[in-house]
Amino acid sequence: MTPKTTLFPMTRIVQPRLHHELTGKVLAAFYSVYQELGGGLMESAYARTLAKELSHLGLKAECQVPIAVRRKHLPVDLFSADLLVNDTVLVELQARAAIEPAHEARLISCLRATTVEVGLLLNFGPEPRFKRFVFPNKRKKASLSLRH
Repeated sequence: MTPKTTLFPMTRIVQPRLHHELTGKVLAAFYSVYQELGGGLMESAYARTLAKELSHLGLKAECQVPIAVRRKHLPVDLFSADLLVNDTVLVELQARAAIEPAHEARLISCLRATTVEVGLLLNFGPEPRFKRFVFPNKRKKASLSLRH
């Protein structure tokens, strides 16, 4: 089986099943929350509800995780990921009509800035949609740090 490539060439999926079991649980929780709440709410409501659902599954889910962006080993900025699950999977949430390239770029930036290799972009829009990204640490050039 050859690796699949997404719209972004640097997000090549080299291990199609990296953290597959964990991402499967996150996606099951996503669909469960969507089925119960539907679309149209604020992203913060989905983040809190999804974090609680993941906690009920025995997973560690943190909301608004600070991520330090560094250049030449010096911090230059700080932004927050919507969710971090088991310190392993970054989750970015949207509540839009569709997933757009800007949403994908934000998640890829989060992955690039951290040691986390797998990210999920979950959209609580008119229809539940998701995209999965893998950005291997060996391809990252920046000084990596998950927390501020």
